[in-house]
Amino acid sequence: MDMEIKKLTPALLEDYLRFFETEANADNPDPDWYGCYCVCWCSADHRLEIDDSSPEKRRDLAIQYINSGIIQGYLAYAGSQVAGWCNANTKSECLHCISWLRFMTSVKTTEIPESKVKSVYCFTIAPQMKRKGIATQLLERVCKDARDEGFDCVEAYPKKTFVNEFQDFMGPMELYKKFGFAVYDELEDIYVVRKPLK
Repeated sequence: MDMEIKKLTPALLEDYLRFFETEANADNPDPDWYGCYCVCWCSADHRLEIDDSSPEKRRDLAIQYINSGIIQGYLAYAGSQVAGWCNANTKSECLHCISWLRFMTSVKTTEIPESKVKSVYCFTIAPQMKRKGIATQLLERVCKDARDEGFDCVEAYPKKTFVNEFQDFMGPMELYKKFGFAVYDELEDIYVVRKPLK
């Protein structure tokens, strides 16, 4: 399926919010986290006290984060409608976001000093648009832009065992294999996979 992939900017804020309020995570079995707005994977410093305890508070954070470039990634459009989202940001800038602090502290973060790593944290595809190659097109754009921007590699964190589509938001291992990612590290329940860009 042909999609238009757009890098998230403040000009796309309303589209982003609408997507997270209608289509994104519609299959989330946890009603308390419906409306995540992807605020937990970003370059904010969550060692500071930040209240993200409700969809309304997460929405306010998303507005702030998008306007300041703290949340980064890509929206996939089918016509005028957002059909998917991929959160991708500079790894070294996201080591203090709440999800990294909660779940990823075992991932290696010592890099060659000049190395730049782009991390893929999340895919969210509208339910009716799944299995149409949208995640593939989003990942292709992430890799292209990361190469053009001088990153050394793209890194991602797929689960070892499929749980369900909501919990496996980092994308399936098969997707990364198709793009030439290889296992760089292995944790208890995830692989750390990398694709060199140089």
